[in-house]
Amino acid sequence: MKKNILIVEDETIVAMEIESYLRSLNYNVIATCSTADCAYQEAICNDVDLVLMDIFLIDSNGIEATSRIKKVKPDLPIIFLSAFMDEDTITKAIEVNPQAYLMKPFNHAELEVAIKIGLKHNEVSQKDETKREGNIYLNSEFSFNTQSSQLIFCGETVNLTKKERTLLQLFLKNPNALVSIESIEYELWPDKPTNDGRRRSLISRLRAKLKHQFIETYSSEGYTFKLLS
Repeated sequence: MKKNILIVEDETIVAMEIESYLRSLNYNVIATCSTADCAYQEAICNDVDLVLMDIFLIDSNGIEATSRIKKVKPDLPIIFLSAFMDEDTITKAIEVNPQAYLMKPFNHAELEVAIKIGLKHNEVSQKDETKREGNIYLNSEFSFNTQSSQLIFCGETVNLTKKERTLLQLFLKNPNALVSIESIEYELWPDKPTNDGRRRSLISRLRAKLKHQFIETYSSEGYTFKLLS
């Protein structure tokens, strides 16, 4: 049986491209919305299995829309789409507990995996023996396989770029310790001059794939990857 997905995206071309790709994966796009009010009505009045929610909408924002929807359907998986989120937006987003974050521009592989994770989360029990797991446990959702260098979330492999993987491995080698800006620059770009924008963009994308958990910023110093001991 086809899964029903609601697309909430106020950029028409982006919404059409997502819809076309989802249909190619044999999902049923139940509707596309560009406003928070439309998103709420479609999510509440229809049998929806997952919502792709743009954070910044015409009439409101996806966080407020998600909060309204979750009051009626608390278990409905919602994936946030965003090109940029400041610290205040991130804080508010975490409070409504989306299933995942996708940073624009994202590719088809990232979108497909995020949807699989969202749909699987409410279907697969913790006792499922087929669930893939890594040997380093970050929390109840995330783990990392050091042999395959794969980040795993709820049994699905998260698509990481080479730089994102290298950065995560650097953090995992130094858990709960300050990793300096200089160390990151040397490890990731040994032959290039320092570039704050490049580094911050990489940190932001990795943070999004980790649901904005673990990485803490120490201004002008570096970052700490927080893990429970």
